[in-house]
Order: sequence, then structure tokens, then C-alpha cells
Amino acid sequence: MSKVWEPETVAYLREVRYQIERLGSLETVNLILSLVEKSEEWIDQSCLNLYAASNLMSPIARSLLSSTIATRVAEGHVGAKHQMGAKYLERVEALAIELAKRLYKAEYAELRVLSGSMANAISFSALTNPGDMIMSLSVPNGGHISYREFGVAGYLKLRIKDIPFDKENMNIDTIGLARVLEEIRPKLLVLGASLILFPYPLEDIREIAEDTGSIIHYDGAHVAGLVAGGEFQDPLHEGADVFTTSTYKTLGGPPGGLVLCNDDKIAKKIDKAAFPGMTAGIHYNRVAAMAVVLAEFLEFGSEYARQTMRNAKELAMTLNREGFDVLCKRNGFTRSHQVAVDVSALGGGKKSSVRLERANVICNDNLLPGDSLGMIRNPSGLRLGVQELTRLGMKEKEMRRVAEFMSRVLIHKENPVRIASEVKEFRKKYTKVHYCFNGHVMESLNEKFNS
Repeated sequence: MSKVWEPETVAYLREVRYQIERLGSLETVNLILSLVEKSEEWIDQSCLNLYAASNLMSPIARSLLSSTIATRVAEGHVGAKHQMGAKYLERVEALAIELAKRLYKAEYAELRVLSGSMANAISFSALTNPGDMIMSLSVPNGGHISYREFGVAGYLKLRIKDIPFDKENMNIDTIGLARVLEEIRPKLLVLGASLILFPYPLEDIREIAEDTGSIIHYDGAHVAGLVAGGEFQDPLHEGADVFTTSTYKTLGGPPGGLVLCNDDKIAKKIDKAAFPGMTAGIHYNRVAAMAVVLAEFLEFGSEYARQTMRNAKELAMTLNREGFDVLCKRNGFTRSHQVAVDVSALGGGKKSSVRLERANVICNDNLLPGDSLGMIRNPSGLRLGVQELTRLGMKEKEMRRVAEFMSRVLIHKENPVRIASEVKEFRKKYTKVHYCFNGHVMESLNEKFNS
């Protein structure tokens, strides 16, 4: 075991195994319930969650995950299932597919996918062969592990070259890309990142890649909600051939993935790779929840995306005024839901994120351009995301308060435990999920339908 996992993991598992041996089955179940309850009480009631890769679902969508349809599965495409008993749920699936297509103005949508990485795996396996060359951003420049040598791309035996990156502007270096693209001629050009502050110059990249025949794959895992809200960029109509995403970050759905495209030949390859290639039974509780989320986004997505971007900008500007080294000041800090902060002078990302967690402020340490992979345990940066706080109804005024909490913890070195109690009190005002069919919105709809 120690050869597979790190020593910390081995010790943690050993402790849990010992605990299970001491408890009976019922006590173990009670322990599980207690831990979940404690997590909900802490994060959902006492914390400011700035983790850029999570969000809250609407109550309606969340309730569908625990429906009895959670154990109802079926294989095959809509209208051609291999099992009986899906006549109603198949309609839900069809609705979800059409809603996804409408939201992203796509001709094809595959949503049985269980994660963003699986969405990438489906696209890569459909459009490449082992030994093919792809280009993607390195991890310190924001690239996700799924399109690097130690992730999906590596497991599919693809060769990987770095996309040139402009660290000053935190964006793809199109001049550098034009210089190397003709020589490398990748089968797939993977655009996307876990740290993404600005839209990519997709139309320019499409023009640069035209002569190489490279397929442009856009991974919008983090910005899918901003894209859907019309506040970021429109990948499928700016030059991308394939658009993959996870569904739970800025989109605010259940964990899962989505693959979209407008090219019929590519769609047929994606479809075959998705089923029967990498998936079989469709999970109807997740699909039903996703359908609700997509419908809500058609109604509220523009307003939500707009406020999310305003909040990110305000948080970045306030952090900068408080004395933090916020990246990309020259370009207005950010045009996404994310803010990147260099905290190397404050002890590094790990130390800073741990200290903030003690103050009930959740974020993650993150590699920044210029960091090496060897710095993964204590990188230079913090990655902040405002999508969940926005979903709770917070606006610019609240972002200034969040920045103040962070400044007191990291710059002024106040006791984080004392700050935690203030954060908890502040958080009590924000308990309702906004931008969804819930509360006063449901009441107004009832009035509309009954009038």
C-alpha cells in the first residue's frame, strides 16, 4: 500500500480501518451521517466558500438526486433503450439533451458522462489514436491534469507539447503558437484550464490552426456557466470543434460532464466513444437534476453570470487595495469567476490556504506561471472563485467584506479563530440559493399560472 499511496494517506486509512474495527455496522452508519451533517453545518452555514471548483445546486435539482430514480438505469440512446421501464425517464433524458443544445447553441450534446475528465477522455479517444500529438497548457500555466502526461492524455498514449503561454497577460501566446504549430502539427489543440482568468483569442487560434488540420477542443469545465450566461465567450461559434465541460462549477449542477459539438462527423465519433465506448447505463437522477439546472440557466443564467463576473472583479480590486499581489492588474485582474493571488511572500499557497481555512474561508493553493511541478505541495498562489458566494446572493459590497477578512488573516496576521467567529456571523445572512426556481420565484410563477 505504501508504494501506491503517500505516507499521509496510508496513516489516514489505517486510522479509519481501526475505527471501523471498533464499531459495529450501525455505529459506522451513524458516524457517516454525523460526518456529513458536520460538513454541511460547517461549510454551508459557517464558511465563505471561495473554492473555484464547487457550487450550490438549487433545492429542486438537489432533491432529484435522492429520488428513487437514482437506481433506475437504462442503456442505449433515447428512443432505443435496451431495457423496459424507462418510458417516462427517457423523456426526461430527451428534455435534458435538448435543453443543453439550446443553452449552448449546439447540434449535439452527450450528458451521460460522469465527470469533466471523462468528457475529455471521450473526446480524446474519439478524435485521436495512440501516438498522436496534442498541445495543451502546462499545469503551472493553468492546464488540467486530464490533458497532460500523467492524466487522461497520457493514459491514452498521446504525445503532449505545451501551448505557448503569455504569463504577463495570463493568456495563450498566439504569436508563439503560430511559430510552433506548423512544425508540431498536433492532431488536437486543447484549449482550457483550471486557472482561467480571461477568454482565449479563439478566432485567431482557429485561423492559425486552419492550415495544420488540428481539431480544436475547448475544455470549459470552469467557465461553462459564464459561457451559458453569455458573459464569457461562445466556443462553438468562435472556432472550437468540440466543447467539453464538467457540470457542477459555474453551471451549478450535479457532478458530471457534458460534450457538445456542431460537426456531424465529429458528433458521430463522440457518440460512439460515449456509448457503448466509455459509458453504459445512464444515471437518471443526475440527468433529471441536470435538466432542471439547464432550464433554470435559460431563465436566470445571464443575470447570474453577469453578477459573478462583477463580484470577481470587485474581489480582485479590493484584495489589491488591501496589499495582496493579485495577478494581471494590467488587464483588470479577471474576466471570469476566478481571481489569482501570488502569496509567495506570505508563506506560500498551502500555508495561506490552511490559515484561511482556520478562519472559515475556503479556497485552494494553486500553481502559478513560473512555478515548477515540484512546488505542488506549497505553490505560489491562491485560486479564488466567487461563483458560490454569488449564488447565495452576495454582491460587490459583500466581496469587499470577504477581502477584508482575508487581509486580516494573511496580511495583518490576526488570530484566524477569532476571524472564524466573525465569518460565521456574517454568513448567517446568506442561506438561500438564488438564480433558480425557488422561494419568491416559485410564488410568482404560481401567481402567473393561476391568474
